[in-house]
Amino acid sequence: LALVSYDASEGRKGLEDVTKLISQLDDVEKLEENTVEFTTDDLAVLYEDAYAKPGLRWRLDALNRSLGSLRKGDFGFVFARPETGKTTFLASELTFMAEQATRPVLWINNEEQSNKVMLRCYQAYLGLTTAQLASDIPWARDQFQKGLQGRLKIYNGVTSTAADIEKLCHSLNPELIIFDQIDKIKGFDDDRDDLRLGAIYQWAREMAKTYGPVIGITQADGSGDNVRWLTMNNVANAKTSKQAEADWILGIGAINDIGFEYVRFLHLSKNKLAGDEDSIPELRHGRLEVKINPAIARYEDMDV
Repeated sequence: LALVSYDASEGRKGLEDVTKLISQLDDVEKLEENTVEFTTDDLAVLYEDAYAKPGLRWRLDALNRSLGSLRKGDFGFVFARPETGKTTFLASELTFMAEQATRPVLWINNEEQSNKVMLRCYQAYLGLTTAQLASDIPWARDQFQKGLQGRLKIYNGVTSTAADIEKLCHSLNPELIIFDQIDKIKGFDDDRDDLRLGAIYQWAREMAKTYGPVIGITQADGSGDNVRWLTMNNVANAKTSKQAEADWILGIGAINDIGFEYVRFLHLSKNKLAGDEDSIPELRHGRLEVKINPAIARYEDMDV
């Protein structure tokens, strides 16, 4: 408007050009006012959307009973020490969720080779070892593709920026997004590392509101080594910026004691989710012992 008014004052445009633009801008403003949406206050709708209607359920029943479904808008992260089983955890849970989904499940992978990760997903989905998969590759491939129907998309995001990921999500419209590792996403700059990471996590929360639940994967620092129950204080490179943005935080602990090699200790140090009708309120911040079965890339509930 300022530019057109200046041109009019210089004789390059007429008054009618100014008034026409004012009218157009006024129409846009009225349109924006008319499209503002407020949250419903209908209790039946609120109850159905936030609680009664299940979202994406976990393979681990321990997480269904404690954390409950993941729904659109939910953002949380999983953290653990290296070599604890974060990729196995993702493969185990995401293949279960991808079978429930109706839209793509997008796994942004910037850790190990994506081909290896997809092989782990084959193991997790079918519950088979590599040798068992190799014994009948056509059958395994058909079962995997029939069950997931191409919904699990693993993308090599080593060089990707947030803008690249936004374009990919706009194209795929994913139902679930995983950032592994979330701290490595490029496109955020700040003098202080904790503020840069906080900006990443804030951006991830906005992605959850736009598309569907988002799960980030990050590291525990050295204080989490040989510790059963990790807390928010064990999250690497964080003061409060990471933790503040998350709706839920899950730590995976492991110890070096003989006999506990395949035991993992899950601790929900933060949980703001509504849960499901079968969730147990006493387990909202539960400490849960589960088993890891690396041969078939699955986490399993402990026998009760």
